[in-house]
Amino acid sequence: MSNRVLATLRLPGPAFAELGGPAIVALAELEPSGGVEALIVANEDVGDAVLDLLPDLRVVANFGVGYDRIDVEACRGRGVVVTNTPGVLDAATADLALALLLAVQRRVVEGDRRIRAGGWRAGWSQGTLALELAGSTLGIVGLGRIGTAVARRAAGFGLRLLYTKQVPLEPAAERALGVEWRALDDLLAESDSVTVHAPRTPGTVGLLDARRLSLLHDGAVLVNTARAELVDRDALVRELVSGRLSAGLDVFWDEPNVPEELVGLDNVVLTPHIGSATEVARFGMTRVVVDNVLAVLAGRAPLTPVG
Repeated sequence: MSNRVLATLRLPGPAFAELGGPAIVALAELEPSGGVEALIVANEDVGDAVLDLLPDLRVVANFGVGYDRIDVEACRGRGVVVTNTPGVLDAATADLALALLLAVQRRVVEGDRRIRAGGWRAGWSQGTLALELAGSTLGIVGLGRIGTAVARRAAGFGLRLLYTKQVPLEPAAERALGVEWRALDDLLAESDSVTVHAPRTPGTVGLLDARRLSLLHDGAVLVNTARAELVDRDALVRELVSGRLSAGLDVFWDEPNVPEELVGLDNVVLTPHIGSATEVARFGMTRVVVDNVLAVLAGRAPLTPVG
């Protein structure tokens, strides 16, 4: 089967072997290839230029939930199915969002750096003061699977939970989850910390622009484990360099490059896009990718189609 499947990355976990050892090829180096029926990518630019090179393609299987760089319409126009891996990485990404919030709020990384640099001289009672989560307000931008998983975890910290999404939950569902709906501007103005879990779409790029970031009060924390493009890069860098805001960031605008201005800041915690980086999540994602490919090549409906 390997000559029928191409991949731009080697997927973790044992399930990948079920595809018979697909050829690993960078999209930039792709050549015209007849007979290739499945392409596995990690949210990369798949559009007409790639599709022209693979005339027999039947499925583009995305390793991840977000598929904003895949031209779903172009694929559909050629009868190519696009799939993703929803559900299996919710817990891992929600865990990281809370980890970043705690790390920023309790100044964990700053303290670690101080010790490693030999800068801890005072007694414990004169340590770096931080803010407690309990009793503060967390705003969740996007209450899908991951945002909901964050809300469930955050409830255990005694946080007041606000959320925004296009279609609010029913009142009974809000009560069960312990959340209150707000329009985005109001959520930003009321929140002590904000975590972003919306998908990247034409309508959400630049969603948190300079005006909206200015609605956050001094000392507020922004956590982003979704897509960097949802936040205006220059505006956020200015706010962080000034020290007015703090942030925990797992996603960036030109990965793997990180804005140089952020690297030395104590009020920013940076992680290398590891939201789904647990064995359970990544092995599960591979399982879903493989099952989608096998289903389509066998003439069956895919498990998790998109678009």
